[in-house]
Amino acid sequence: MHMQVQRRIERHQLPYYLKVFNRITDKPMGYIGNVSLDGLLLVSQLPMLVGARFDMRLKIPGLNEQHFIDFSATCQWCREDVTPGCYDSGFALVAPPADYVEMVDALRHYFSFYPMAASA
Repeated sequence: MHMQVQRRIERHQLPYYLKVFNRITDKPMGYIGNVSLDGLLLVSQLPMLVGARFDMRLKIPGLNEQHFIDFSATCQWCREDVTPGCYDSGFALVAPPADYVEMVDALRHYFSFYPMAASA
């Protein structure tokens, strides 16, 4: 079954990638390629183990301090990217925290197109 058909909410492409870290080791895992409320696409230099659950962390830069979004996700699939030496992996989130949901909503709003108001 094609993954696009199964999605309830269309994923939004991120032109500037957010780095994902392993929450336990604090080592970088890769970059978010796109996100939805249910999951994310991770672009990495190493293939991810399908079926494994990962504890992940996003480090969101702020004006005064860095904000962390911690979550767990299970790798659903992994395949080689069109870019040599890169892999794409699809993750399903396990009970996404409120700050992850807020981030997805903020990104959706930021990258959405709205009609321009008619000038008077």
